[in-house]
Amino acid sequence: MAIRLVNPRTRGRRQTLTAVISVIATLLAGLFAAAAAEAKGGHGKKSDRVRVMTRNIYLGADLGPGLAATTPQEFFEANGGILRQVTRTNFPLRAKALANEIQRAHADLVGLQEVALWRTARPASLDPVFEGPSATTVRFDFLALLLRELNRNRPNLYRAVVVKPEFDFEAPANENGRPDDGPDAPDGLLADAELNGRLTMRDVILARKGTVTANPRSGTFENLLSVTVSGIPIEVTRGWTTTSAKVGKSRWFHFVNTHLEAFDDESQTPSIRAQQASELVAPGGPARAFPLPVILVGDLNSDRDTEVQPGDAQAYNVMRGAGFVNRDTSNPLSCCLSDPNLVGGSLADFDHKVDHIMTSSPNLVTKQRSQVFGLGKVNGLFPSDHAGIASWLRLKR
Repeated sequence: MAIRLVNPRTRGRRQTLTAVISVIATLLAGLFAAAAAEAKGGHGKKSDRVRVMTRNIYLGADLGPGLAATTPQEFFEANGGILRQVTRTNFPLRAKALANEIQRAHADLVGLQEVALWRTARPASLDPVFEGPSATTVRFDFLALLLRELNRNRPNLYRAVVVKPEFDFEAPANENGRPDDGPDAPDGLLADAELNGRLTMRDVILARKGTVTANPRSGTFENLLSVTVSGIPIEVTRGWTTTSAKVGKSRWFHFVNTHLEAFDDESQTPSIRAQQASELVAPGGPARAFPLPVILVGDLNSDRDTEVQPGDAQAYNVMRGAGFVNRDTSNPLSCCLSDPNLVGGSLADFDHKVDHIMTSSPNLVTKQRSQVFGLGKVNGLFPSDHAGIASWLRLKR
């Protein structure tokens, strides 16, 4: 039997060394465990990341000719042209490109604007103009088409959290461009108009699988633009959508999506869009959620550094005055394509900014990076007349 002699002078050193090694091993195990948890989206910096996007997906046509009509006949012809243009801009095809953008950004929450629902009815009638829209035959449901593409390969990857119907209008249209085929042709008021076209505009919040949401809400602004088209008064309804949310193990935050007025007189002080911005940030308004930090996205139709017309910065200045800061990028710029058919125009058209990602509590929400999407054609069409902006944000605990 072998007997091992231990020098009593070195035994204590070896015990100390063994203890030190044990402590180091424990620390390393803890570090590896923390790294593994972070990689899986647990505690750590990655678990505080939130990816958000704002996307005006374009209603599919320029409404200008309809708004400029001065007689019923001009109005019907313009409406027919609008319906034909919606077909040409081919949202089923554009939805594929838009879905690819959202998936590439891995956006946890997306604020969508101009999520059009186009419907028709026969025969043509002026009743809905005065009594309210009623057409029910769906031609293009932009939300359903986009969700179909988003979830094509991964079912239930994205869901609609809030859907807010806004501007909703129906009127006769001469879509086929032929004369004298309306119900009262050839001499009646509705000559040439063979159907009614109905546009319902919507703002929508989408959430990616794994994003927890609560208390979804929506509302309409009190300050709205009123226009008169061919003697018919029309109120342009706009509003906002909100939800509380958390991504993974992030802290809770408040997410707001909006689309401010585009056609008001920016030389008016305050402009309608500035009044709408003031409603957002007023005490008790949808962009006030103390103690939660607020992430606001949307088409503000306003910017200070790239102001197109004097007064365009008013709404943006309201948001900055309320403590909101930009958490996006202006390089490159994201607005707006000149061709409403989405086939002409070029990168040079994107020379200003109206779409924003902004946050309150700037010390709690920081930007890691931001990216612009949709500045080129896909399958022969631009995805929208706007580009999209996505930001990767960090929520501090």
